[in-house]
Amino acid sequence: MTDISRAGTYALGDRAVKRLGYGAMQLAGPGVFGPPKDRDAALAVLREAVANGVNHIDTSDFYGPHVTNLLIREALHPYPDDLVIVTKIGARRGEDRSWNPAFSPEALTQAVHDNLQNLGLDVLEVVNLRLMFAHHGPAEGSLEAPLTVLADLQRQGLVRHIGLSNVTPAQIEEAHQIAPIVCVQNQYNLAHRDDDALIDDLAARGVAYAPFFPLGGFTPLQSTALSDVADRLKATPMQIALAWLLQRSPNILLIPGTSSPSHLQENLAAAALELPEDVLPLLDQIAA
Repeated sequence: MTDISRAGTYALGDRAVKRLGYGAMQLAGPGVFGPPKDRDAALAVLREAVANGVNHIDTSDFYGPHVTNLLIREALHPYPDDLVIVTKIGARRGEDRSWNPAFSPEALTQAVHDNLQNLGLDVLEVVNLRLMFAHHGPAEGSLEAPLTVLADLQRQGLVRHIGLSNVTPAQIEEAHQIAPIVCVQNQYNLAHRDDDALIDDLAARGVAYAPFFPLGGFTPLQSTALSDVADRLKATPMQIALAWLLQRSPNILLIPGTSSPSHLQENLAAAALELPEDVLPLLDQIAA
């Protein structure tokens, strides 16, 4: 069994979670829509992740929709005391599999209640407000209205902590004037490093950063430099990419996703991988 505690822990709200977690998005069907191709394997991956010490799972009720949350509940409920489930709101799925903004007070409130019901929880530990001002990546725009709704749901006791997803530094500053923010979830990996300065700023504030698409997302990371380093260290390229993120900053919490038990074990093994200092400049060249 992999000892993921070697990667350390970091604060997520008022809980300490292991820095190598699990993202549930890939448990849904193709295009993150509909049921999984192999339901038994999806349940097995969730149980194996927790059995290997994972205590941070990232999900959303708009994955499927509803699919991943219902799988999590079936596989893991009643939940271990140390398990932190982080969900997100701010989008809805169309019947054509589209991803659409859902920022109205009614939509946000319904999303929180849907997550509570489908996960089988009385309170959501962390809810990320996912902004959708652009089709690809963060874009400027005020988050005051939707975040105020989420902060009100927090005051009602339905949400314990608030995070942000797909946001700019300016939006994070705006958010801090409305409610305490415990984590930020943006795209970041070896090849996509727009948030370098932001990560360092959040680390100074004690705010967790969870990179989505840590392995490249729908276009997996491919690089000769990455492959060369992997060959030298007798690891897979994806393990090197995850280990680099763990060494990049102590506030980074990883949530790589998979629907394969063997791929899960490969990801978790990155917790024990230490990259020598001399390979870091080679990996930095991938973004350059």
